[in-house]
Amino acid sequence: MINIAGVVSIVLFYVLILAVGIWAGRKKEHGNDSEEEVMLAGRSIGLFVGIFTMTATWVGGGYINGTAEAIYTSGLVWCQAPFGYALSLVFGGIFFANEMRRQGYITMLDPLQDNFGERMGGLLFLPALCGEVFWAAGILAALGATLSVIIDMDHRTSVIFSSCIAVFYTLFGGLYSVAYTDVIQLFCIFIGLWMCIPFAMMDEHVGSLSPSVVDWIGEVDESQRWYYIDYGLLLIFGGIPWQVYFQRVLSSKTAARAQILSYVAAAGCILMAIPPVLIGAIAKATPWNETNYKGPWPLTEQETSMILPMVLQHLTPDFVSFFGLGAVSAAVMSSADSSVLSASSMFARNVYKLIFRQRVRADYVTPTQSIFLRNKIII
Repeated sequence: MINIAGVVSIVLFYVLILAVGIWAGRKKEHGNDSEEEVMLAGRSIGLFVGIFTMTATWVGGGYINGTAEAIYTSGLVWCQAPFGYALSLVFGGIFFANEMRRQGYITMLDPLQDNFGERMGGLLFLPALCGEVFWAAGILAALGATLSVIIDMDHRTSVIFSSCIAVFYTLFGGLYSVAYTDVIQLFCIFIGLWMCIPFAMMDEHVGSLSPSVVDWIGEVDESQRWYYIDYGLLLIFGGIPWQVYFQRVLSSKTAARAQILSYVAAAGCILMAIPPVLIGAIAKATPWNETNYKGPWPLTEQETSMILPMVLQHLTPDFVSFFGLGAVSAAVMSSADSSVLSASSMFARNVYKLIFRQRVRADYVTPTQSIFLRNKIII
C-alpha cells in the first residue's frame, strides 16, 4: 500500500523545485533567446551559484546510492567514484577550463568542429548523447528504487513524473532554472542525509562501526590491482569530456572563475560523499535478519543495490526517512535536468544548426550577410 504521507512529502518537494525553476527562468532576458542566454545563462553565473550547480550535477542519485552500495559490498577502498570524480574536476580545471572559457565556446563539441569539420563534430555528438542517456537512466533508476522501497510507489510512475518535472522547468528557463534549482537541491541533499545518520546509528539493531569489528574498509587483492587502476583511470579521465561539466565552465563570467568552480566542486564531491559512506557503514554493521526487513538474507545483489533506501526505511523513523527521500530525489533532479539541457544544447547547436540548417548561422555572419540570408540569397 502506498504511503500517503510519503507521497505528500515528495509532491511538496517537487512543487518547491518547480517553483524555484520557474522563478529562476524569469531571470532570462526577456525576448533574448540566443544560444548564450539559454544554454549558458548569458555567461553570467556567479561564483556561489556556479559552485553549487557544478557540485550538484556530479552528486546525483547514482552517486549517493552507488557510494553506499560500494561501502556495503566492497569497502571504502573500492569506493572510487568520489575521488575519481574529484580528480576529473581538478584535471579539467587545470587543462581545459581556462582555455575553453577564454575562447568563448558554447559547447564542448565546438573546438572539435573547428578542427575536424562540422560533420565530424556532429558525429561525435552520438557518443556524448549515449553517455547522457545512460547517465540519466542510471540516476532515474536510483530514484525509482528509492521510492519503491520507502513509499511503495511504482518505480515507472516515479521515474516518468520526475522526468516531466525536470524537463518542464529546464524548458522554461534553460541554464538559469537548472543552476538555481541546483542550489536548493544541494542543500536538500546535505541536510536530508545528515538528518538520517544519527537516527540510523542509534537504532538498536546497529552494531559497532569500528573497522576492527565490522570491515567496511575493504582491501585490494594482488590479482585485482590492475583492474582497480583501470577503474580509477576510467572515472578520472572519463569524467572530463562531459558537456554538463563544460556547460558550467562556459557559463562562468571569467576564465579564472571557471577554474575556481572546478577546484571547489572537487572538494564538494568529497564532502558530499561522507553521508552515503556512513550510511553504507551503518548497513554493514546491521544484522538485517533481526530488523523488520523481510527480504532474503544474506542480501542478494538486487537488495544491496538498494542499501541506502533500506537504511532509510528500516533504521529511521518515517518522518526522517521522508527527508532522506527528498535528499535522493534532489540528487536525481539536479543531475537529470543537467543531462537534458546538455544533450539538447549539443544537438541544437552542433547537429541541427551547423549541419541541417547551415543557412541559419546568425552567430557566424555579418549584419549585411544576415539581410541576404533572410531573403534566401546564398552568399
